[in-house]
Amino acid sequence: MNFQKGRQREEPEINLIPMIDVLLVILIFLMITTTYSKFAGLEINLPTADAQAQKEEPNEINVVVTVAGDIMVNKVPVAGRDVEAIGIALKRAAGESKEPVVIINAAAKTNFQGVIDVMQAAQQSGLSHISFATQQAQH
Repeated sequence: MNFQKGRQREEPEINLIPMIDVLLVILIFLMITTTYSKFAGLEINLPTADAQAQKEEPNEINVVVTVAGDIMVNKVPVAGRDVEAIGIALKRAAGESKEPVVIINAAAKTNFQGVIDVMQAAQQSGLSHISFATQQAQH
């Protein structure tokens, strides 16, 4: 006996609204619990050069800034680390040269405050030509 003779058969369907609600809740949960980390450092890669080293010219002033922060002008250590002492050493090294070039050579792990001090001292000493030494590329 078929008691449902007058009723038509309904098509089965999947209701997507509850599934969308669950996915939105999961998405909101993931967005809230995700941690975003910021790094305050700045990574600097020093330049490298493949060219052959040029011979030293007499109108160059070589300044080396070591990892410890010591400064040497033409291989002579500077007595102090302040801008005035560096400026005096640069003027002494420049002597009577016309427009000498200050070449700054700093190691990769050097605190760059020393490099900035050398640049300030060169500017205050009237030495406007500043260049940075490059490292040879290691193959």
